[in-house]
Amino acid sequence: MGDSKITAVLGPTNTGKTFLAVERMLGHRTGMIGFPLRLLARENYERIAAAKGTGQVALVTGEERIVPSGARWFVCTVEAMPMDREVGFLAVDEIQMVADRERGHVFTDRLLNARGRNETMFMGAESARGLIRRLVPGAEFVVRPRLSTLTYAGPRKITRLPRRSAVVAFSAAEVYEIAELVRRQRGGAALVFGALSPRTRNAQVEMYQSGDVDYLVATDAIGMGLNMDIDHVAFAALAKFDGRGMRRLAAPELGQIAGRAGRNMTNGTFGTTADAGALDPDVISAIEDHRYPALNHAYWRNSDLDFRSLDGLLASLDARAPSGELVRVRDADDHLALQHLARDAEVRGKAQGRVALLWEVARIPDFRKQMSDSHTRLLATIFGHLAGPAARLPADWVAKAIARLDDPDGDIDRLLQKIAAIRTWTYVSHRADWLGDAETHQARARAVEDRLSDALHERLTQRFVDRRNAVIVRKLADGSDLLASVAADGEVRVEGVHAGRLDGFEFRADPTLDGGASAVRAAANRALRRDIGVRVQRLVDDPDPAFELAPDARILWLGHAVARLVAGPRALSPEIVLGRSDLLEPAHRQAVLRRLADWLGVMLHSRLAPLFRLESDELPPAARGLAFEIVAALGAVPAAALTIAPETLDKAMLGALGRSGVRVGVYGAFVPALKDHASSKLRALLWSVHAGVPNVQPPLGRISFPIDAHPPGLLAACLYLPAGPLAVRADRLEKLAQSLAVVGREGAFAIEPAWARLVDCEAAILPAVVAALGYRMLRDPDAGGRFIAKKPRAARAGGPADAHSPFAVLAPLKRP
Repeated sequence: MGDSKITAVLGPTNTGKTFLAVERMLGHRTGMIGFPLRLLARENYERIAAAKGTGQVALVTGEERIVPSGARWFVCTVEAMPMDREVGFLAVDEIQMVADRERGHVFTDRLLNARGRNETMFMGAESARGLIRRLVPGAEFVVRPRLSTLTYAGPRKITRLPRRSAVVAFSAAEVYEIAELVRRQRGGAALVFGALSPRTRNAQVEMYQSGDVDYLVATDAIGMGLNMDIDHVAFAALAKFDGRGMRRLAAPELGQIAGRAGRNMTNGTFGTTADAGALDPDVISAIEDHRYPALNHAYWRNSDLDFRSLDGLLASLDARAPSGELVRVRDADDHLALQHLARDAEVRGKAQGRVALLWEVARIPDFRKQMSDSHTRLLATIFGHLAGPAARLPADWVAKAIARLDDPDGDIDRLLQKIAAIRTWTYVSHRADWLGDAETHQARARAVEDRLSDALHERLTQRFVDRRNAVIVRKLADGSDLLASVAADGEVRVEGVHAGRLDGFEFRADPTLDGGASAVRAAANRALRRDIGVRVQRLVDDPDPAFELAPDARILWLGHAVARLVAGPRALSPEIVLGRSDLLEPAHRQAVLRRLADWLGVMLHSRLAPLFRLESDELPPAARGLAFEIVAALGAVPAAALTIAPETLDKAMLGALGRSGVRVGVYGAFVPALKDHASSKLRALLWSVHAGVPNVQPPLGRISFPIDAHPPGLLAACLYLPAGPLAVRADRLEKLAQSLAVVGREGAFAIEPAWARLVDCEAAILPAVVAALGYRMLRDPDAGGRFIAKKPRAARAGGPADAHSPFAVLAPLKRP
């Protein structure tokens, strides 16, 4: 492709660069274009497919892959461009992204290596011109002027902004606060920010475009490629947290966002909100004239990777940049994931001969960007399956992971977390080489994402759009600031009046304020945001006694609910979900989650030490299988539920289990050290969280009760085992079994009513309990119909009844 014509089409926003590139691509027999966002790729794919037919056009993103057999033109995200495919025309949009710290190395790779056979085009800001000239000698340059003018309009109060305005903030808390204010004053606003799924974002944009609302509140996510009828852009802040610290936005960043105002030949304006203050005159001039400092570097990562060994791959990723304009990227997500995986001895062992596969797994995105350890564990599990004999992901495992997320309930934050999680599985489902039936999983993941996205759009609309009956506080209507304060005990006062309370990290407005509650929330949030960092640090620094687990699975900090447990991969490993809060920034949420996870781990290991010890003890394979079942059931497993029959365990295995704290009998297996009430309450709570059964009352303080009084899983978690019509505490059932074994050595024996006290039951029920332990019941006519017990040939307690079973004989027995 050495003869490929290379053109850089540069200019500000609203210059028609993308339109030109698409037209050029369609003029070639084959072509490919890379966009910076999945949303933009989908939007242009639909436009091209409508014009040329769906059979002619392919869509390739990390989470979506539509590739007809006769596809001629490929529309992709930049990361997903199939670089091994030869096409006549190739284009990359927003090429100035080479200077982006997180994704720049991908754009730089395309700039240096991606070429069309006949023509190559790079589109972007004019500030990239000098850098492109140095990195791509021989490239031709075309500069396109903006189709409309962009003029500074100065600062304005949010309540005085004109219709068709977009207010830009740089945190979810600020976006929510501003949207609340716009809803009260102007009837509602659409929201656009990076965590929204494309479907939700499209629905919100359509609500704005159709005129249902006249205002848009967004983050800098609108700065790239979203074409909307915006007349004015107002910056509510001029600084943002970039993952490392707060910094002021540079003129090119502000210009990229301000450029959304004005479309085609319609002029636009930009400015700030009153709280943000005025822009610097030099910045105003740079934005109006589209003159920005030239880019002086591009982020780079070695693309010639060494897959001969894991250490070789890591070393090649750390290779130095070959020139001064290129800066080696550090801490890329996939590189960090690979480093974490490389520390796992099991993963490292399986990686021999499979280094390229491990790298592909490490590149699975973590859209949640919260729990890196959790994501690394998922990657290790995926790699373990792919490196196993089947070399595929188990279909039922993937299906269950997708199904667990198919729940459109929850608030905005919870839905955002679910959407981020399902996007990872959507990505995985598009690896047809990893799944036996990829199309089925793709359809399921897409359906779940669509349902969650629709639910999120509904929640956003309910919360931020047109609640006509809201009472407008006079000072807010005037645009005046309300004075708010937060007391040490969490009370929030606005203008000296009790407005609500800070419960954990959630502000609860006083319900007696009625419509005024919404009005004071904005003022209260301003005061709370000033103090929230201090409050988070207090939580992080507080010792473990400051936390407790409530009976309803909420985690309390100093008596205030801050999070709750939800089902995790197993009952002994629940996950933590923070309570709803518009105040916590991502860095705050991560710090709180980390501290709560540390406390929870210490507490569980302390109070359930016998289970964790059993899990970690070295045991023979069969015994380990039984131990696994006991741990999964949180302490006890009835014989009928065991996949390993107790009678198949030899003395050595039983001895090993005994040393690990397990007692095994014909009625089941359990861990006696767990019978205290506090431990049982905790295990009952863990079972209820994992099973999704709320408000469970653990069966404590009784020796036995009717078998159908509680779910079987809860009984096992609380160390109760089935014995005919009863559930009996495991240690008492063992004592009864031992007593029966002693008297049964001589053969048949009479049932002694006194034994009923061992299991706390009526004498009339005792024969049924004894029968459940494997004894056959006979009536002795010489003893007035008294029951005689006899041990039949080897039988498994709790097994199914048959024609010769004691249950058939005793069926007429009635419970007291």
